[in-house]
Amino acid sequence: MQLQEIQTHTLANGLTLIVEPMRAVQSAAFSLLLPAGSNYDPPDRLGSASVLCELIMRGAGERNSRDLTEALEQLGVQHREHTGNSFLTFSAASVAETLPESLRIFGDIVRRPHLPEDQFEAARAGIVQSLRSVEDEPRQKVMIELRRRCFDAPWGLPSDGTLETVAQLTPDLCRHHFESCVRPNGSILAVAGNVDPAEVIRLTEDVFGDWPVLADPVPATAPRGPHRDHLSHDSEQTHIGVAWDSVPYSHEAYYDAWAAVGVLSGGMSSRLFTEVREKRGLCYSVYASHTSIPDEGRVLAYAGTTSARAQETLDVMLAEIVRLQEGISQAELDRSRARARSALVMQQESTMRRASAMAGEWHHLGRVTTLDEIRSRIDALTVDSVLQHIRQFPPRDFTVLTIGPQPLEVSVEVP
Repeated sequence: MQLQEIQTHTLANGLTLIVEPMRAVQSAAFSLLLPAGSNYDPPDRLGSASVLCELIMRGAGERNSRDLTEALEQLGVQHREHTGNSFLTFSAASVAETLPESLRIFGDIVRRPHLPEDQFEAARAGIVQSLRSVEDEPRQKVMIELRRRCFDAPWGLPSDGTLETVAQLTPDLCRHHFESCVRPNGSILAVAGNVDPAEVIRLTEDVFGDWPVLADPVPATAPRGPHRDHLSHDSEQTHIGVAWDSVPYSHEAYYDAWAAVGVLSGGMSSRLFTEVREKRGLCYSVYASHTSIPDEGRVLAYAGTTSARAQETLDVMLAEIVRLQEGISQAELDRSRARARSALVMQQESTMRRASAMAGEWHHLGRVTTLDEIRSRIDALTVDSVLQHIRQFPPRDFTVLTIGPQPLEVSVEVP
């Protein structure tokens, strides 16, 4: 079995570099995580990180907004920016030869942005449109609001803030967010593709090595929302969100937790799809997924149905979740493992996916697992190990949020 040549390097200012050569590809990609996400928004000015993420791309270094866009397009760079709880993330991919120039451009973006005041309103308008689209789409809103109720703040708060808080933002506040939060210490840069690690290390030192360290800001915390809640919405549909505690990604039993969720929700043969939708026709959509912050994990589940059948949908949904403790079959586990292997193949073929995965693993684990190690962990799963995990960390103490005309009753027997 061929071992992957993952190399790590920490700059004197605290930025961590991770490099994985992928000799069989012609591209290269990087994912740069800056510890300046929405967790650091002022509690009464939520959304400042998201507006900053929009504004920061509007000119940097010697380039104005148009010049910056043209420079990236001329290099053939595919890029995306994202605001999460912990990080602002900048990801880019191109042919390997252009990696040095594209990384230098992003060095300007994150270190020397113009943050033009005359474009602040346009940047804010993009976030406002996103927030309004959520208000018009209860399916999205129920899952965003479910996080508020199953994670303490700031982890449960929406990264885009609210219409009310975004309206209070100013160019000065976004600039303050940049000046107090965007820093090398705690930043992660992951590079994957047809690259020479030694050259990437030299490039990174040249672009980021003299970046001054800042003090780590401390996010404001607050308790989570209620375990049972309903948001009234005049509609013939009801949207149901259910959450329960699980283990974080860093936990030794994470892959067993992942497999358990895969039995519940992993395609048309999964239990939720089969029992809630296919057999009973109760809903048009149902799924569950595992999510993790550094020290906590949750499973978030969704069902969308007609209001007339909403109570029955919730009852059957909770019953199937609890029934996991009674046992799973080898066929169910085999299907989960097959989906995981397919995902690994896709990751091997995408430099951007691999760079993103490595950066995320460093954040959660303080190290990077090779694809071979992940494959071994998946292959080592057994029906007994997954069932033991389910019984050790049973689904219970559900957080339930509904959006629709009427609230629902939560009645479930937990063994």
